[in-house]
Amino acid sequence: MNLRKTLLCGQCFRWKEIAPDVFCGTVGGRSVTLTQQDIPPLTKNPFWRQYFDMDTDYQTFNQTLANLHPNLREAAVCGAGIHILRQDPWEALCSFILSQNNNIPRIQGIISRLCGEDDTMPPCTKLQEGPAAHPFPRPEALAGLSVDALAPLRCGFRARYVLDAARKVTDGTVNLEELRTAPLAEARASLMQIVGVGPKVADCTLLYGLHRMEAFPMDVWMKRAMKQWFPGVNPADFGPAAGLAQQYIFDYARRHP
Repeated sequence: MNLRKTLLCGQCFRWKEIAPDVFCGTVGGRSVTLTQQDIPPLTKNPFWRQYFDMDTDYQTFNQTLANLHPNLREAAVCGAGIHILRQDPWEALCSFILSQNNNIPRIQGIISRLCGEDDTMPPCTKLQEGPAAHPFPRPEALAGLSVDALAPLRCGFRARYVLDAARKVTDGTVNLEELRTAPLAEARASLMQIVGVGPKVADCTLLYGLHRMEAFPMDVWMKRAMKQWFPGVNPADFGPAAGLAQQYIFDYARRHP
């Protein structure tokens, strides 16, 4: 696993590069600061091993994808080392709702405020794991709030979407755990019951929050890349590792505009 490629490929928002190749993040109530060299000892811990998806056979996936299309082979070589993180599904859903029509620094700022972080606080600097001071709020904590209560987040029109998501997850209208095994189309349709959630946010939630590797989020970047490098190719043609192909293509598109 390549730490830099994995954390900076747009699938997560609670990691920050606090020095060259030094990353500080908060996951599931734990905070940690990492370099690439810290990964082998850290992932002996089952929690982090699962989070960084160390037990998936990425080498086999890469070989399969490389054989599907010459351009995908090139993208897979460029993106080798990217892992699909096993994130909390609610955090992924909420984060990608907030990501709509937004850029990464602003998304990170909104999420930082949502988690109760003070923007004046220095980043964590200890090169070790510790308890998180600002865990991601659970849907139950947000479901009873009003749009006005979220005004300090400065997330604009997205506040209504976040609250609707929190309420539908809390009351069971959208059962995130059931979506791990539901047919992909049904899982996508379930998520799209939430106000403001379209196919792209639904597929981001499925891929990054529920590890549905067959999901293929499509935004403007990806539509442009697919048209340029894979004309006539349907994302489903990439098979059960389509989501990994998406990450490789996205990474390649950013490096070769």
